[in-house]
Amino acid sequence: MKHPAPAIFIFFIFLFIYYTGSFARIPFADCVGFVLLVEKGEWMTTATATTHFLYTNTAILIKNLTGMNAIEASRFLVIASAAATVSVIYLTVRSITKTDWIAITTAFIFGLSFSFWRNAEIVEVYTYHSLWISLFFYCMIKTFTENKKVYIILTGLFLGISLWIHIQNILLIPAFLLFLFYFRTEKKFAYSSLLIFLMLFCSLSVLNVLQGLPANSPFTSDQGNWVENSLKKTTLQYFQDFIKSFVYLVYNFNVFTFFGIVGAFLLYRSDQRMFFVFFAGAVCVYGFSTFYAVSDNYVFFLPFNIIFALSIGYGLSSAKYSFLKKWSWICLFIPLYGYYLPYKAALFTEKGKNFHRFKEYKGGMKYYMLPWMNNNVGIVEFTIEKRKASEPVNWMTFSALEYIQLLKSKGYTEEQIKKF
Repeated sequence: MKHPAPAIFIFFIFLFIYYTGSFARIPFADCVGFVLLVEKGEWMTTATATTHFLYTNTAILIKNLTGMNAIEASRFLVIASAAATVSVIYLTVRSITKTDWIAITTAFIFGLSFSFWRNAEIVEVYTYHSLWISLFFYCMIKTFTENKKVYIILTGLFLGISLWIHIQNILLIPAFLLFLFYFRTEKKFAYSSLLIFLMLFCSLSVLNVLQGLPANSPFTSDQGNWVENSLKKTTLQYFQDFIKSFVYLVYNFNVFTFFGIVGAFLLYRSDQRMFFVFFAGAVCVYGFSTFYAVSDNYVFFLPFNIIFALSIGYGLSSAKYSFLKKWSWICLFIPLYGYYLPYKAALFTEKGKNFHRFKEYKGGMKYYMLPWMNNNVGIVEFTIEKRKASEPVNWMTFSALEYIQLLKSKGYTEEQIKKF
C-alpha cells in the first residue's frame, strides 16, 4: 500500500473524533436490538435481510476475545470500521488524483458528512457495511488506474463479503457486472472474481436452507413489508421523496456538493468506462434509497455517498480549482457551519420549535441535526422510567425490556442499567 502514513494518521484522527462523540447511553432506533444480540452471545446462524449475519457475529467475536461488554464491543466495531473507511476514502482518491491535499480534504469531507458520522456514533451495522463497500470501490478504481489484475479478483471478494453484512448491496451487482465486462479480456481474473462473488452470494441461501428457511430468505424479512409499500406511493409522495433525497445530499456535503457534480462530468469526459461503472452503482442505490418506504432511509444512501465523495475528490482535482488548496482547511469547520449553526437557526423558527417539542423524548432537534451523540437520551433509561413518547416506540421498548431483564438476570440493578 502506497502512502500509508497519511492513511494511518487519518485513521487515528477519526478514531478520536468518533470516540469523543460516541453515544453515552444506548440510543433509540435499532441500537438496543443489536446490543441485545451481542449480550446474549448466541452466534447468528441465519442470513436474512435483517439479521446482518457478519456484523452480529463479528461483534460477538470481539466481545468473546477481549472480554468487553456488549456495548463496548459494539462501539469498538462501529468506530474502528468508520475510521478505517475514511482512510480507504483517502487512499482511493489518492489513487485517482495523485494529489495528497485533495485526498485528505475528501477524506475529511466524507468522514464529517452527517449520515456517516451519525452512524459512527451509534450501534448500527452501517459503518462496518461501508468499510467493505469502500474496499470494493477502491479495488475497482485501482484496476482502472494501475491495471493491477489482482484487484479484479478482490472486487468480487469484497462485494460478496458485504452481502453477509447487508443484502442492500445487491444493488451494486449491475456496477460489478459492468466492471467485469470492461475487463473481460482478462478472462482468468474476471471469471475468478465472478466465481468468488457467486459462491459468497449463493452461500447465503444455502446457509438459510440448512436452517430450514426458504431459499429467498436472504432477501425477505418478517418485520415489515417495506419493499411492497415502496411501490404503493402516490406521484406526489414520490416527488416529495426525491426532494428529500436532495436535501439529504446537501446536508451531508454542504458547499462541496457542487464539486461532486463537477467531478461526475469530469470523469465522464476523461474515463467513460469508470464513469459508467460508478454511475450504474450510484443510480441503483440512490433510486432505491430515495423511494424505500422506511423512516430512516437516509442510511441506505451511504454507498451512494461514498461514490459521491469520490466524485468530490475528482472534481477538486480540476486545474481550474487548484486555487482551493489554500482554502481546503474550511472542511474542518463542517461541524460548525454544516450542523451547529443550522441547528441553532432551526430552533429560532416556529416549525423548528414545534418539531423540537414533538421529538423531545429522544433529544429533540439535536437528535436530528447534530451527528455526535455524547450526552444523549438513552432508550434503556427511557424504558425503565416508563417515560411517554409522542409517537409509537413499542418496537424499541420491546427490545429494551428484554435487554433489561437479561442484565437483571446477571445481577445488575435498575440504577446500574439506567446508565447503559
